[in-house]
Amino acid sequence: MAYRIRHETKTITADEAHLLSGMEHLLIWMEQNRRNVLIGVLAAALAIAAVVGALWYDARQDKAAADLYQQAAQMSLDRPTDNAAKAEDNLKQAIALYRRVVEEHPRSHSAQLALFQLGNALVQVNDVKGGVEAYSKYVATYGTNTMMLGLVHQRLAYAHLLNGNREAAVKAFLAVMTLPGALNKDHVLFELGKLEESLSRPEGALAHYQDLVKVFPNSPLAGEATVRMKALEAKQTPASGAPVTSPPAGVPATR
Repeated sequence: MAYRIRHETKTITADEAHLLSGMEHLLIWMEQNRRNVLIGVLAAALAIAAVVGALWYDARQDKAAADLYQQAAQMSLDRPTDNAAKAEDNLKQAIALYRRVVEEHPRSHSAQLALFQLGNALVQVNDVKGGVEAYSKYVATYGTNTMMLGLVHQRLAYAHLLNGNREAAVKAFLAVMTLPGALNKDHVLFELGKLEESLSRPEGALAHYQDLVKVFPNSPLAGEATVRMKALEAKQTPASGAPVTSPPAGVPATR
């Protein structure tokens, strides 16, 4: 018995026909718009090259800034205790290097720390005005770094005190208390308490010390704050033995 070989005719489905038609249309369109296609490809290539170039440039800037910062930090640390002139000269060289980082590489990762260290170094060479300017610039430029900002505000307050501006110092101290991520609030409360004592305002000092002990009982300053509170309360106790009422804790008594 003979078998007939069946020949199946392959039919192109509508989807395949549509796909082929679409590809053909794309090729025809590209051919007709060859100039525009080439311009688009060239533009994309240039954009990619620009991004790569910018990343490469930023990496080089970061490296240069990090090298300068390292040199400045080394000069700042390498200050002989037995040679005051050499120590001062090294600190001045460190200041110059910190300035270069800040001014020549403002977008680098090292610029932020360099600006803070610049303020510290300027205060150390008794350029308190320059230190205030550096700290203030840090606050204006890096206001989102709340953890570091607390320390900067504290140093700014110390600089204002050295400059004889107690009102500005208090404002800088109180700014720390509004920062949710600040880790030095206990130190600030202690400094505000001491400042109130120096102004002969024991009620205000007690309020700050009470806040410190209540909110930060595990702070290394809580013990000294307690001692100061007892001393102030003893001074306020009249001969009859009735203690003078101090303002409630939590109220910022400093004016």
